[in-house]
Amino acid sequence: MSFTKNLYAATAMALVTAGGALADNLVIATVNNGDMIRMQGLTQDFTDKTGHTVEWVTLEENVLRQRVTTDIAAKGGSFDIMTIGMYETPIWAANDWLVPMDDLSAEYDIDDILPAMRGGLSYEGTMYAAPFYGESSMIMYRTDLMEKAGMEMPEAPTWTFIREAAAAMTDRENEINGICLRGKAGWGEGGAFITAMSNSFGARWFDEDWNAQFDTQPWKDTLEFYVGMMNESGPTGYATNGFNENLNLFQQGKCGMWIDATVAASFVTNPDDSEVADSVGFALAPDNGLGKRSNWLWAWALAVPAGTQKEAAAKQFIEWATSKDYIELVAANEGWANVPPGARTSLYENANYQDVPFAAMTLESILSANPNEPTVDPVPYVGVQFAAIPEFAGIATEVSQEFSAVYAGQQSIDEALEKAQALTNDAMEAAGYR
Repeated sequence: MSFTKNLYAATAMALVTAGGALADNLVIATVNNGDMIRMQGLTQDFTDKTGHTVEWVTLEENVLRQRVTTDIAAKGGSFDIMTIGMYETPIWAANDWLVPMDDLSAEYDIDDILPAMRGGLSYEGTMYAAPFYGESSMIMYRTDLMEKAGMEMPEAPTWTFIREAAAAMTDRENEINGICLRGKAGWGEGGAFITAMSNSFGARWFDEDWNAQFDTQPWKDTLEFYVGMMNESGPTGYATNGFNENLNLFQQGKCGMWIDATVAASFVTNPDDSEVADSVGFALAPDNGLGKRSNWLWAWALAVPAGTQKEAAAKQFIEWATSKDYIELVAANEGWANVPPGARTSLYENANYQDVPFAAMTLESILSANPNEPTVDPVPYVGVQFAAIPEFAGIATEVSQEFSAVYAGQQSIDEALEKAQALTNDAMEAAGYR
């Protein structure tokens, strides 16, 4: 072999060795919903392009929140990338727990991210987590059952209409529940739903002096309406149902209506998974005539914990997973209806996506949520289905447990509200708000 060929061979071997040395194995904590599971199936594309491998830790929503919060607060270093949301991002960024996303590539086009999503994932003007998908909440309903009931869903219905329609669609003999809603304990599960619902009834978590408001009539009205409607028309055991449980019920044809995350639309209309895929309609989340709808605003986003030894590789993954190219990859493999929604402006300008039946309603729901003015009466916090303060997750988890006990018939509404009032005020006083 000539000197030149030897040199080429040695150079090539050095590059391969260097590439191998530079390749990282990324440990990613994520939630066990359909879009994240789909991403795991496409991860080989990232590995082929970068050489980095990925190890997934996939957890139920409540468990995920507990694990990543404990790990990042204790600087445990278990994860290189965490799936977090709009609640955690600005709070953790203020604590210097996250790596800023201020050096992403020009090709990534950070300005294409929907302003509502970018704003909710930023702290002091800098984005600290990139949205994998964004969502609000809306009504998904069986058009065939609505027609059979002799009713027509308005584009913007009231809660009164929803309760009437739920009762009309309920068919206990055939295991059809008129409505399926979250009741599962957890601030981001049933707690998120009932908080968003309460906004439309005129309720709020705190007044402007950080006094708890569970002793007010709007909260009692909210719970009485919810419990009454679910006992009339909801599934047995709704106190333990969250997103995934209700998704399964709807896909099996056991729900007339389901009010939940807009991201679920692709799952309930997918004929491979849903028995009712060809008879699903969409409408805005209900209001109660007070000027506030009961839809939330959220993003599941990817963030890099400060202190990771794999920051560069982690950011490469985040760019890949939240990019325009990833959307095209999902569309090529799964169809446009299954791409991660709600994060990028360009998606809603894409003619292919405009043909998706739920695209317009998803965007309208996202744009109608206002985290800066979430309630009828003024509040000192930002957030629709949460109050963006560090103490909220712990307080709201306890409150949601009290509410779920009501749904399960273990205590009265008055008892739950009295406990919620006391524990919230105690926690806020201990934290120095009052």
